[in-house]
Amino acid sequence: VQLQASGGGLVQAGESLRLSCAASGRTFSTYTMGWFRQTPGKEREVVAVISWSGSSTFYADSVKGRFAISRDNVKKTAYLQMNSLKPEDTAVYYCAAKQFVSATFVIEYNYWGQGTQVTVSS
Repeated sequence: VQLQASGGGLVQAGESLRLSCAASGRTFSTYTMGWFRQTPGKEREVVAVISWSGSSTFYADSVKGRFAISRDNVKKTAYLQMNSLKPEDTAVYYCAAKQFVSATFVIEYNYWGQGTQVTVSS
């Protein structure tokens, strides 16, 4: 599966952005989708994960209550709605996919998008 992330940009603290991750291939509905982020000098970290069916989600503590992950298996797209953005949310955001079982570790994901920059000014 190939992934294309989009929707990043420059916003002020407190504003919102929605990231999209469009996938190719016929088996999107069998893939767990994850959003990760990375800042210079730091390891890539998990932000949110959604199961292949959409029935189960996971959020990093730092984004709980502010971010929401969703998916549309017909459109083969995953989304990350980011509200009440903070300067510490500034990072390159990546979407990733792995088949079936949900996971939160970078190493468990087989497919990655190219990343989209999110910058939050104070």
